[in-house]
Amino acid sequence: MRTVLISGGGIAGPALAFWLHHHGFAVTVVERGPGLRPGGQAVDVRGVALDVVERMGLLEPARRVRTRMWGMSVLDADGKELSRSTEATFSSGRLDSDDFELLREDLVRLVYERTREDVEYLFGDTIIALDEDEAGVRVDFERAASRTFDLVIGADGLHSTVRRLAFGPEERFAHHLGSYLSVFSADNFLGLEDWQVWLSDGDIGYGIMAVRDNTELRVAFGFESEPLPRDADALRRTIVERLASLRWEGKRLAQAALDAPDFYCDAMAQIRMDRWSQGRVALLGDAGYCPSPLSGQGTSLALVGAHVLAASLAGAPDAHAAAYARYEERMRDFVALNQSLATEHQGGPAPEAAMAHAKNALSLDG
Repeated sequence: MRTVLISGGGIAGPALAFWLHHHGFAVTVVERGPGLRPGGQAVDVRGVALDVVERMGLLEPARRVRTRMWGMSVLDADGKELSRSTEATFSSGRLDSDDFELLREDLVRLVYERTREDVEYLFGDTIIALDEDEAGVRVDFERAASRTFDLVIGADGLHSTVRRLAFGPEERFAHHLGSYLSVFSADNFLGLEDWQVWLSDGDIGYGIMAVRDNTELRVAFGFESEPLPRDADALRRTIVERLASLRWEGKRLAQAALDAPDFYCDAMAQIRMDRWSQGRVALLGDAGYCPSPLSGQGTSLALVGAHVLAASLAGAPDAHAAAYARYEERMRDFVALNQSLATEHQGGPAPEAAMAHAKNALSLDG
């Protein structure tokens, strides 16, 4: 039985693990975190990604935990409502669409629960070295004993360890898009009920939605900036200071960011590479082609990429180079269209026509 190591226990990695197990591979997933990571923004499942989720048997479970917004308000810097909509929201698009939105942590949990009996998970560990020869890839871990796998897949995000080890430093592939995004949770001190609010003040702004039966707020705060050092404490201080400067609810949001156990902040960036494979190693999702949250398509790219990569490997189980080539051939245009949603429409949501074309520009059975 062919053995595959996947680095990354978010959405892309476990989704690939599901499909590889389905095709008869023995799969191990290594995740740096001690368990499933809480927090994160609401994510969208759109277009062809809906077919992937349905084929995994997760469509109805995912829809049961979807966010259920009645609409949104757009506020000025003083909190005065400028406009409202009960037809669409900035986070999920049209509310009458077949596409749906759910919290990232809920989708991660659903995919993990579907795979944990069939896939080996190594939490609290990471890859520190890769050494490939004709027999496979010897992998050295930070904690576990070294092992050899037939294939290694990096599904470990924007700052991928596998990409760095196999392809080179991140600076060669990361393209900063001029802004940062922070996401964190807070008690629902605004009293929102199935509603979200959006506020902009110069080069900073935020969106806030009520989740968890309106008991919790999920805050997404963005600001324009040149690249900053990757220092988690310094980034949190920057977010707290910028939130505190806002006139409407700035101080309470700043305190929430300071206290949040699930605080996240990172650059809005894309990963662009000439190839996604090197020998027996390949990249999936954000590790190989992060479109940035500005596209709204990162989750869908991860889900679709996992299905396509697994199918390609199943079609050529003893010829990984050919399988990787097929994976890239099928995914390249789809990735390019979805990345363009962020780069061509940075001033706001992409037009519906562009989004519809991008999200459906690949057939799973092609």
